[in-house]
Amino acid sequence: MTSPESQSSAPQPSVPEPETRDRVYRSSGAIAGGVLMLAIVGWLGIDAVVRGQGRTPWVALAVLILAVPLIVAFTFRPAVYANDERVRVRNPFRVIVVPWGQVAVLRSSLSNEVITEDGAKYQLWALPVSLRGRKRAGRREARATAAGEAGAGSGRVLGGLRGSAGAGGSEPVRAEGDRAMDDLRALLAADEEQRGTRREVGDVSVRWAYEVVAPAVAGAILLTVLLVVG
Repeated sequence: MTSPESQSSAPQPSVPEPETRDRVYRSSGAIAGGVLMLAIVGWLGIDAVVRGQGRTPWVALAVLILAVPLIVAFTFRPAVYANDERVRVRNPFRVIVVPWGQVAVLRSSLSNEVITEDGAKYQLWALPVSLRGRKRAGRREARATAAGEAGAGSGRVLGGLRGSAGAGGSEPVRAEGDRAMDDLRALLAADEEQRGTRREVGDVSVRWAYEVVAPAVAGAILLTVLLVVG
């Protein structure tokens, strides 16, 4: 028999906590545009602050305080985080957390949107609808289809050895935003299948991004004061 002391000193097995990692969706085009805009605004603004005369440095500083948060808000900040329990939408000025049980539909029209059971609509800024991207995907799909048909034809000539490999089996080519929406719809469908056995759904939460709003408002006030006093 083991003594109580040895039992208490024995290492206890750790029970891993269940967790699901977020899938993160962002717009690479928006990030590239944000880098370019920050470089231009920073170069012009800092040059005006250092070399400007009179009120020019102060006006340039106010413009920087106003412009930089707005550029970051509309380019780097938008993102969609999704796991098996909820989708978290980080838009320029708000963060919306929607449990899957509160999602009525994921809609793609002029923009990609999540619509809740109570009718609230939230746009997914990180997943813009790109008609150009859809056209590029359509052209790639047409080329892949043509190549598959050519491969199938040559396979039939060679006795069918390559026909089945070239004719089908590949997934259709989709634009980046459409692929992300397909993933989100798959998560929603999986939640709907398990909804009867899951715990309470939870509520939708919306939080304003004061870390973006506050500096932008401060820059706008400073710029207005300088222009009025000037």
